[in-house]
This record gives sequence, structure tokens and C-alpha cells, in this order.
Amino acid sequence: MLHYEPKDLSVPEVHRLLLGGVAPRPIALASTVSKDGINNLSPFSFFNAFGANPPIVAFSPSRRGKDSTLKDTYNNLIEIKECVIQVVTHSMVEQVSLASAEFPLDVDEFIKSGLTPIDSDLVKPKRVKESPFQMECKVLEVKSFGEGGASANLAICEVIKFHVAEDLFTNGFIDPLKIDLVARMSGNFYSRAGAGVFEVEKPIGKKCIGYDQVPEHIRSSEIYSANDLGKFGNSESIPDETEVKSFFQKLMHEKIDDFEEGNDAFLRYQRLNDYKKMLKAVLSNSENRKKNIELAVKCALQKNDMDFAWKAALSVKHIK
Repeated sequence: MLHYEPKDLSVPEVHRLLLGGVAPRPIALASTVSKDGINNLSPFSFFNAFGANPPIVAFSPSRRGKDSTLKDTYNNLIEIKECVIQVVTHSMVEQVSLASAEFPLDVDEFIKSGLTPIDSDLVKPKRVKESPFQMECKVLEVKSFGEGGASANLAICEVIKFHVAEDLFTNGFIDPLKIDLVARMSGNFYSRAGAGVFEVEKPIGKKCIGYDQVPEHIRSSEIYSANDLGKFGNSESIPDETEVKSFFQKLMHEKIDDFEEGNDAFLRYQRLNDYKKMLKAVLSNSENRKKNIELAVKCALQKNDMDFAWKAALSVKHIK
């Protein structure tokens, strides 16, 4: 690995490291208003949520890197102590990028970006109509960390009203594929969050066995990744020998449509991620049984079929 201390680097070098390593970052499209009533709109990727009771979000309108001056957003937050924070979706990302350009103080970025201002209910700054998730906020504190170029100004805000598009929800949750958020990476790169969505079951409220209690023959496998083993450790119990035996007896005698035996069939089922047929094909073929069972287990883990994965994985110690 390469090793750096910030004191040995230039500010742009530190900035590049942070933007590349702390990513992807959500983007706060912050709208503010000056004391003279001029709208301001600018995106900030040093942003996140930090609590729900009360709802707290924070972002950093840092000093400009080139000359250490304060941004219009910062000045407006200090003077008006209100803002609206919108999320950024893929359908508006180019307009949001345009809003980040350095326009003069008396220029309205809503006009320059083509985004639509609409009245807020509780604060003075406008909301962005195109964003499906908007938060009206009061500013609790703006904490500064230095006066040099790119130094942080952390704006800590309390959300006092949410505006959320009704069609974003699936089963009570905001659906990542429907909201289609984008996140900031390094340089000119962004990430389209919905394109890489996957699920990880949370251990909240569970009495997990833990990584250390996963049987040794599973932990020492060359097929399973650390993520696979973590998924085993997230379970609350391990099937016993009777359950494993019953599972295999049922599989042996079960009739499966269009099933074929042999190694070629196994490889075809592997390409299709059909772990049930993979395992049944293993039982009809004496070659590479241990490895092929573990490959079937790996497919089952990817599909979150933990019952199948456990029982198949535990059978390996009996395979010769």
C-alpha cells in the first residue's frame, strides 16, 4: 500500500484522495436565498444524514480551493439560516452539474440550470420541482474548520418538512430503482445507484451465530468468499444432521422437469445459476463432488436461499 500524511501533500492531492476513496457520496442539491431575495442553487457531495429524532442532515459548502473565499450558499445559510436540500436523480444530473458552475452573486442558478423553483411551505428558499425527494430545513449550526482553500464549513440542519413523490414507494420503502439516485465519485465520474442495487440482510434483532461459529470445513473452503462466510454467520442456527440427511433424501428422489445428469449438464446449470439442478447433477457424477457442491452452495447464497445453502454446505464433510 501507499502511505500518506496530509501534511506532506498539497491540498489538491488530499482532495483527490478523499473524493476517490470516500465514494460514492450522496449529493445534496441545496437551495438557499440571499438577504436580498436572490435564489441560489448548488450541489454538494460532502453530505449525509445523521439522525432521525430529530431528523438531522449536514453538508459542507467548503471554501473555494483556488482563493479560500466563501461560497454564496455559505453566506446565505449564515444570513437566513434556512435551506432546502433535494436529492439528485439521473434524469436531472446534467442540469445539477450546470448549477455547480461559478456564476456571479446576482445570478439565479434556477434560471441558468433550467430547474424549476416552487414555493416551500415553511422556509424561504425555493424547492426544486424536478427532484422527487425534498427536505425543508432550518440551520442549527455552521461549524468552520479552517480558513484555507477547501477547508470545511459543516452546515448542520434539522429537517422540518419532507416532500416525497408518492410513486417512489414499494412495500413502504423508497425503492432505489424508482428513485434512481446518482452519487458522486472522483474526477468527472458519477455512480447511478439503482444500477448496482443488491440486498444484505441486517442482523438487527437476530441472535446471529457469528463468523467464528461457522463450521471449519466451510470456513476453510477455497470456493467461498469472505462475504459468503459472513452470510453464513448472519444465521441464527445451523441445521442438524437429521435435517441435512432428510434434505438429501428428498432431493435424490425428487423429479425435476428437463433434468439431465453429468458434468456437461452441471456446467450448463451453473451458467444459469440453477443451484438446485447443479446439486442434483453433482449427486449423479463422481467427479469433483466437493468443489461442485460448494459451487452450487455459492449460487444459493447469491440467491439468499440460506436453508438450501446450509444443508448443501454441511453435506460436504461426508463427501469423498
